Amino acid sequence: MGCVTFELNEGKRANRQGVQVSASRRSGTTDELGPEEPERPDGPGGPGGPDGADLLAALLDGMDAALCAFDADGVVTHWNREAERILGWSAAEAVGRQGFAGWAVREADAEEVESRLMAAMHAPGRQVHEFALLTKDGGRVLVRTQSAAVPGPDGKPAGLYCAFSEVHAQIDLERSIALSEALFDDASWGVVLVDADLRPAVVNAHAARALGTGRTAVLGRPLGDLLTRGVEELENALTHVLAEGAPPAPAEMWVGVRTPEGERRRCWRSGFLRLASPLAEEPVPLGVGWLFQDVTEAKQGEQEAALLRFRANQLHRAARAAAECEDPAEAATVHLDFALAGFADHAVLDRILIERTPGERIPFGRAPGGVPDEDAPAGPPRLVRIAATPSGGPGPSALTGHAGLPVRYGETHPVLQCVARAGSVRAGAGSVSAEEAREWARARVWPEDTVHALCAVLRSRGRTLGVVTFLRGAGRSAFQRSDATYAEDVAVRMAAALDLADLADLEGHGDAG
Repeated sequence: MGCVTFELNEGKRANRQGVQVSASRRSGTTDELGPEEPERPDGPGGPGGPDGADLLAALLDGMDAALCAFDADGVVTHWNREAERILGWSAAEAVGRQGFAGWAVREADAEEVESRLMAAMHAPGRQVHEFALLTKDGGRVLVRTQSAAVPGPDGKPAGLYCAFSEVHAQIDLERSIALSEALFDDASWGVVLVDADLRPAVVNAHAARALGTGRTAVLGRPLGDLLTRGVEELENALTHVLAEGAPPAPAEMWVGVRTPEGERRRCWRSGFLRLASPLAEEPVPLGVGWLFQDVTEAKQGEQEAALLRFRANQLHRAARAAAECEDPAEAATVHLDFALAGFADHAVLDRILIERTPGERIPFGRAPGGVPDEDAPAGPPRLVRIAATPSGGPGPSALTGHAGLPVRYGETHPVLQCVARAGSVRAGAGSVSAEEAREWARARVWPEDTVHALCAVLRSRGRTLGVVTFLRGAGRSAFQRSDATYAEDVAVRMAAALDLADLADLEGHGDAG
């Protein structure tokens, strides 16, 4: 509700018998204003422009708040169209009446209402009250008023004005303002007002923390200065909202936030609202209200749970398929094939060999007749590759047989480190050029597109049987600790199958002897 201050000179010239001033001029009635004033030149009040009374009447009638004014004796001198809309009394019916008694206020309430209104003439500032006023058709409307004195030429109160609106409309306005202030001060989610140029115009404290900057530092900056990833997706969403309106449901977006420590990957669940001016005849977009909440931990938890379910299903399916294989060595490659799905691009399987007698090679750790770990010969073990994915690209593993040639690994090769530690080893090419990455893979006897590797040891009955190595290309992320855990589960099943194959070979040799 606005505050209006104006002079009551026109009202002071009206008499108490209902002579109307500015309002009566609009209604066509005759004013008793005394001698006519001489014509003034062009401009305000002149032949080419409105006079002061007409201008004042236009201003009052254009107000969004209802307004009436009283002279020093309590006579109504002004009554605008919003007051007419709320109460139903026209300006012709209201101007000139003594107070509100008997027409706009019940007789029982008139004395209290008049005393509280007239007290504003001698009180500093504006006085706020709530009254129940009568409409022309006999209804009652609860209004909230703001009243203040209007000084005369001598500085003394010459009357007062009373601006009022329906209480529910005022409460709605106050709620909107309170909601706005709460969102930008105390909200537990990010709130950003983005202008039509897709730049932040207002940012609350939570959003500023999420963006890694201060509330004022972010204003007017392009979103690309704040985010490293997800900028195009976010700008597309904002542009769509400006053109078409709010989407029907929140959207989850992964973004990269710039921080002094580097990029920070976050998932924000975002909602969008188009902001339009309430003062325009047609909706004019002022920007977009963007509300978001950080759901990174929840999404990561969901992704991890889904990944665990998938891998558990793969292990279960692999076990059922391997159970149908007559050859235990084939069962080992079945486990490897199922493990590759969604996990790695390539895989290789290496067995360890030792020489018991000149010219005789047997798998290291072979069952009963084999050599246990503590009795194994000194020096790096010798390995032979018995299974690998096709060299042309990712695909099912291919069993190459026990007669394969030994693989020449360097002393620091991850596979040999895996055997020495009897545990998993992760390796990567690092941040190098494509040619350097290919050279890194060739030096380790892996496919040339390899960038990340994970080696898992094959152990059965206290013996090391070999190593299975999972390989990823540049399009995948590096192996994590959770990946190593899964690889170890696969390696346990493969080791059991290979150990069973050794037992079958021994039994076959015994029968042949």
